[in-house]
Amino acid sequence: MRVLHVITGLHRAGAETMLVKLIGGLARQGVENQVICMIERGALAAELEAGGISVVSLGMRAKFDPRPIMRLIAMARRSRPDIVQTWLYHADFAGFFAAALTNRLARLIWNIRCSDIKCAPGSPPGANLMIRLLARLSARPAGAIVNSRAGRLYHERLGYHPRWWSEIPNGFDLDRWRPNKTAAPRLRAQLSLPEDTLIVGLFARVAPMKDHANFLGAIAQVCARLPTAHAVLAGRGTEALAGELGRLGLQGRVTLLGERSDLPSLLPGIDILCLSSAFGEGFANVLGEAMACEIPCVATDVGDARDIIGDTGRIVPPRHPEALAAALVDLLTATAEHRAELGARARLRVETHYSLAHVTQRYLEVYTAVDRGQRLVPGTDGP
Repeated sequence: MRVLHVITGLHRAGAETMLVKLIGGLARQGVENQVICMIERGALAAELEAGGISVVSLGMRAKFDPRPIMRLIAMARRSRPDIVQTWLYHADFAGFFAAALTNRLARLIWNIRCSDIKCAPGSPPGANLMIRLLARLSARPAGAIVNSRAGRLYHERLGYHPRWWSEIPNGFDLDRWRPNKTAAPRLRAQLSLPEDTLIVGLFARVAPMKDHANFLGAIAQVCARLPTAHAVLAGRGTEALAGELGRLGLQGRVTLLGERSDLPSLLPGIDILCLSSAFGEGFANVLGEAMACEIPCVATDVGDARDIIGDTGRIVPPRHPEALAAALVDLLTATAEHRAELGARARLRVETHYSLAHVTQRYLEVYTAVDRGQRLVPGTDGP
C-alpha cells in the first residue's frame, strides 16, 4: 500500500509529531509512505528522512500562489497513491483539489486534529472562510479521521458532514516514553536545583491556545505557597518569556529551555505535567507522553483531556489560574507514594487505550477498507 501524506509543515507540534509516529508504525507494517509539506520543511523532516521516508516541501508562502498546488497535483498524478491522507486545514483544502483532479477523491481521507481552533486570536482573515468551504466539501472525500470526540462534535457544529467519521486517538511508543528513576536527580543536577525540588513541567510551544499566561499566573501562586516548587518550560518560543518572569517575580523559580528534542529524557524527571491550554486542543500529545512516563497530569478541561486523564490526575477550568494553582498544590503536597500510584495508573491507561501499536492498527484498518472500496454508511464511525 502506498500512502501520500500531505501536511501544512513539519515543525514540532501535535499533528506533525503524530504523523512521524504513525509513519514509523505503518512502515513496520509494510506500508510505503511519502510526505509533502505545504510550507517550508521543519525540524521533523530530518527525522523522517533518516528513516528512509521521502519528504518534499512545496515552499508555499502566505500569499496565494497556484504553483505549489500544481506541483502537488503533478506529484499525486505521478505517484498514484492508494491513499491520500491530509493533515490540518490547509492540507485538507489543497489535497481536495489534488485528489479531485487526479481521480483520487474516493481515496482521500482528511485528518482533523483540533477542536475549537477557529477561536484563535489573530487567525488569518481567510482561515474561517477556508473552514466554511471545507465544511461544504466534507462529503466528497472518502471520509474523515478525528483524534478526539471534542473535535468531531465541534466540526459537526460547523457543518462538517463526511461520509463517515473514524475517531482514532493519538498513540504512544511505550518503549520511547517510559519511567526512568535516574531522570529526576539528573534533571535537578542539570538545572542546579536542590534534590528536594518539586518540578512542574509545561512542554508546549508559545501560542495563544497554549495560554502560558494562565500557567505562569498559577505558578506564581504555587511558588508563593511552596518554597521547593520550580517550573520548567520547554517548547518553541519559551525562551522569550524571560520578561514575563521578571514582571511576576519568578526569576530563579522558572527555567526556560526553548525548543528541545530530548523530551523523553526530560519528562520522567519532573513531578507534575501541566497542560494550561485555553482552547483548540483535540488530543494533546504531551498528556499521553507524560502519562506513559508515570507522571501525573494537571490539565485544563479542553478537548478530550478529561477522558484521557481519567482518574489519574486533575482537571480544572481553562483560563482560571487560581483553580490551576490549587490543583498543582494539591498534587505537589501529596505524598510521593500517592503521586507514584497516580503515575502507575496513568501508564496503565496509556497501555490500555493509547499504545502506538493499537492506534497504527486502527489507521491500517481504515486505509485497507478505503483501498478495497468498502461501502460505508454515511455518518457512521468509519470502517
